Amino acid sequence: MSQRLRQMALPFDPPPRFDAADLIEAPSNAEARMWLDQPATWPLGRLALWGPAGCGKTHLLHIWAERHRADIVRGGEIDPELVPDLPTAPLAIDDAAQAPELALLRLLNTAAEAGQPVLLADRAPPGRWNVALPDLASRLRAITTAPIGAAEDMLLRQLLGRLLFERRLQVTPQVQDYLLLHLPRTPAVLRLAAARLDRAAYSARGAITRALATMALADLLAASDDDIPVAADMVVSPDTDRIV
Repeated sequence: MSQRLRQMALPFDPPPRFDAADLIEAPSNAEARMWLDQPATWPLGRLALWGPAGCGKTHLLHIWAERHRADIVRGGEIDPELVPDLPTAPLAIDDAAQAPELALLRLLNTAAEAGQPVLLADRAPPGRWNVALPDLASRLRAITTAPIGAAEDMLLRQLLGRLLFERRLQVTPQVQDYLLLHLPRTPAVLRLAAARLDRAAYSARGAITRALATMALADLLAASDDDIPVAADMVVSPDTDRIV
């Protein structure tokens, strides 16, 4: 991927919306939604959502937390000194693989003792995390996982329309069809594309034509699968996974 794409500053990103009404339901997230609807059936009271950036993990985690009055923490922000005080309610851990190992082990143990369910989310299933503590590794391997699959055409089309609407961008159906046909087929890339188009429309002070879109998204349109994770990371907020 070009150095220009890595360094390009993004315009204002609309705040993430995690309401249940904003979730785009599709076969790719049906298994995850099914498991989240019945936490009483989770083996050992634990479940892990996993999938690539932008697939909707954080959105689903927030919906579950809202419904069950769960506390939400980010893995990298877990304070080991506060772990004994955390599981007073159901718990949702986003970016769970970033949690300090000993803190996560203590957290899972104390949550189990308190009878509180724990929902984890990350890009890989817990059994694939690089974990040094044997006790934690065994507990992670025992967690039931709910994968989120590749986005369907319907989901991508609805998501692109929503992203453009949030930015008040006027893009004809023909240009949207062109983008959906030629861009890498991930929600993360669509969010990055919407941000690029926002900046291009502001700079050009005109309509988003196919020619303008092609110029603004040239390296995305030419991106290989190996480029997608880097592009996705560029549109993730430092405090929340905004690619939903």
